Amino acid sequence: MSVKNALLVVFFILPFLVLAGNIKSNENNDEKDFDPSEMINHHIGDAHSFHIVDWGSHSISMPLPIILYAKKGIVTFMSSEFHHDNEGKVIVEKNGQKFIIIHENIYQLNEGETKVSLDKDNHPTNTVRPLDFSITKNIFSMLLSAIILVLLFSAVGRSYKKNGNVPKGLAGFLEPLVVFVRDDIAIPNIGEKKYAKYMPYLLTVFFFVWINNLIGLVPFFPGSSNLTGNIVFTGVLALFTFLITTFSGNKNYWSHILMPPVPKALYPIMIPIEIIGMFTKPFALMIRLFANITAGHIIILSLVSLIFIFKTVAIAPVSAAFVLFMSVLELLVAALQAYVFTLLSALFIGQAVADDHH
Repeated sequence: MSVKNALLVVFFILPFLVLAGNIKSNENNDEKDFDPSEMINHHIGDAHSFHIVDWGSHSISMPLPIILYAKKGIVTFMSSEFHHDNEGKVIVEKNGQKFIIIHENIYQLNEGETKVSLDKDNHPTNTVRPLDFSITKNIFSMLLSAIILVLLFSAVGRSYKKNGNVPKGLAGFLEPLVVFVRDDIAIPNIGEKKYAKYMPYLLTVFFFVWINNLIGLVPFFPGSSNLTGNIVFTGVLALFTFLITTFSGNKNYWSHILMPPVPKALYPIMIPIEIIGMFTKPFALMIRLFANITAGHIIILSLVSLIFIFKTVAIAPVSAAFVLFMSVLELLVAALQAYVFTLLSALFIGQAVADDHH
């Protein structure tokens, strides 16, 4: 086996071994039976710290900043200051105020309360939610990807200036991708006369989604976040596409919605359908990216969980093989979903700015 192939195997198998080791450690430290759904939800959800590895009975994590606007103003501290109280709840006291984490949500205990009360659904009854501006795993990943984008394209810009607009090195790798977005996504869907106005947005969305998809495939720090599998994140991106489409709509676009080319007797049916269609398009964008990325993470984690569900190492080779296959497939999905989101955004924008050819 060549060195290159060996490195590829290590890249895909090592994260699997680390993940399996973390799951096994959590299982040993927990008296109840292994719960795959709890483990999967924990790994695909957001968190206030990066879990790096379990070493023996100790968990090594990287804390992240907690920034809250509470009853007495702004409170800041590191997530490592949270600790377990006598009842096992994760709590911290700052500036005479008590805060508690339940399902990765931070609550503030009402004044005078010493411990949290929970209802039958495990929701706190004597707390309020402060405004939370904390840097979570997903926020960290978003900032990291933004920094990577700035560094990449700043380097490409310097390369063009240095080499007389001849793509070399990193520019030689990124230029075909930029040209692909322009020639195969923007121009065919928006039109050669109007595409340039929307290229900055389409390029940003394409590379931003792609980089975050790739970061989410790395199961150790600084990866392991599930930003593009967060429906709020995909919803904000879809909202941007909706706003650009809506404010770019020309007379032809709005007349097609408010005065569709059908007999006037059908207006009471067609106009509501057209208006609903304005919102179903960005909704489909939001769900498509969220569902595909989340599904890939769930499948990989489910395959790892089979070892501990059957409680035998005999299933490990089969599980590892399928995890390796799914990891390679997810590399394709990471690029494909960035392409699909950009393509559909361009398509919706193109429909809004298209001229009437009749």
